[in-house]
Amino acid sequence: MKYVTVEYAGSERPGVLDGDTVLLLDATDLTEVIAGPAEVVDKIPYSEEILRAPLRRFRRDILCTGWNYWDHFEESKGKREGQDVDRPEHPTFFTKGPDVVIGPYDDIVYDPAISAKWDYEAEVALVIGRTGKNIPVDEALNHVWGYTLANDVSQRDLQRAHGGQWLKGKSIDDTMPLGPWIVTADEVGDPQDIHLQCLVNDEVRQDASTRQMAFDVATLISELSFGMTLRPGDLLLTGTPAGIGNAREPQVFLQDGDVVVTRSDKLGSLRNRVARV
Repeated sequence: MKYVTVEYAGSERPGVLDGDTVLLLDATDLTEVIAGPAEVVDKIPYSEEILRAPLRRFRRDILCTGWNYWDHFEESKGKREGQDVDRPEHPTFFTKGPDVVIGPYDDIVYDPAISAKWDYEAEVALVIGRTGKNIPVDEALNHVWGYTLANDVSQRDLQRAHGGQWLKGKSIDDTMPLGPWIVTADEVGDPQDIHLQCLVNDEVRQDASTRQMAFDVATLISELSFGMTLRPGDLLLTGTPAGIGNAREPQVFLQDGDVVVTRSDKLGSLRNRVARV
């Protein structure tokens, strides 16, 4: 099942995509739907133009995972401007401010005065559906409501300027595409069997399978929940594979007018233009 947020009658409404129809739900947003059941109250024709980011209201910052594909970790060695580290023995987590989120076809707001090094990072994201703390690995996937796509657009020079931590260099407003929908966990099946790509101006820059993750989805959930409660509606990005612009020779960064496509065989695609403000 694919859950969506659409623009209808001047407001954003949650719904279920059913072929060429959207079944509107009796709820404020998908955060409310995740927390409890909602009834179908209307139906409208589907078109890409009405799709919005599936989640907008968050109870906390967006949760993220770094260095979760070893090929990505290795490709960046020597390119972290003196901030290299050894391979982590546990997942590396950080957060992003929630105002980064944009819709699946919205423009990525680009301001060269903020950063000269805008980079792309295609990622699979998951949405928590059940409250849990200290979740065992073998129970972790039972806490997933669904999966979606994100592009963790990053400002590399801001990352380096603030001690190498990632919050500031990944929290610029209106820069993280999310969507196009949330596919329920039962429909996705094995989260380690998802094909993920990022294209810039039709050139494939990233091409990987979630089987290549350093720490699988169940391990991420278990480790993140250690001593820390996860709640319905929490969004967790699971990391990006090799191919980022910062690691290329020569380095290649996003520019005004570039078109970034993030796509997956099971989760659909995002298409976003980089647009200077």
